[in-house]
Amino acid sequence: MDLLIKSLVGFFVGSLIGMTGVGGGVLLLPILIFGLHVPAMRAVGSDALFNFVTKIGASAVHLRRGTVRRKVVLALAVGSAPGSFLGVSYLHHLRTLYGNGVNHFITVAVGVLLVCIPTFLFFQKKLEDRAAVKPPTMKSFAWMAVIGLVAGFLVGITSVGSGSIVMMMLLLFYNFQPKVMVGTDIVHALLLTGVTSFLHFRINNNIDFHLVGALLIGSIPGGLFGSYLSTRVPVPWLRRILCAVLLATGARMLMA
Repeated sequence: MDLLIKSLVGFFVGSLIGMTGVGGGVLLLPILIFGLHVPAMRAVGSDALFNFVTKIGASAVHLRRGTVRRKVVLALAVGSAPGSFLGVSYLHHLRTLYGNGVNHFITVAVGVLLVCIPTFLFFQKKLEDRAAVKPPTMKSFAWMAVIGLVAGFLVGITSVGSGSIVMMMLLLFYNFQPKVMVGTDIVHALLLTGVTSFLHFRINNNIDFHLVGALLIGSIPGGLFGSYLSTRVPVPWLRRILCAVLLATGARMLMA
């Protein structure tokens, strides 16, 4: 029964990812914490590994199709890898000082991000329309490393936003074709969640592999089902509903 429930959670989240793309997987962490009652710190590490595995297939497809700007991925990773290390190390430090009190810190941090991310998603279209279509420069690459550093730190302590936060901040610099923006963002998110999950395992031993396996059992068919539905349901309205749910969930976590 426990395996079935976790697999159904994976199916639900996978379906959301398949239907909505960016932002669909953000709900998994609060579901793990409030729905399955997984300790927040273990939920973060497990969520990071789940995100890593689910992005492998999509990353391979985008790399094969040439819809990835490798230099942008590299610039982001230059900042996000050390940022993730700082974030995971900071959690380890807080757990050393406060024990299980670190779980409350994580809950508040995730709540703040769940309020910020849907706010970004509401304005994504306006950002895309305003983004300047211009070639990257050394200055923009330097700023991308800074974006990576901030995103890496946030993902290190929450596992949330490896794709959505970076996507929104990238739009501040320039805009590629949508498929290139998505491909570049996904491949970087693969690297970031891979580094983060490895650090959570090595530094904090913070991953429940049985939980991740059960979630993946459901998320793979869920992703296929969601992709099928995406051509048959009004996705813009679904994204608005998702944003509203994320905002409500973030507010709930902040009041916990």
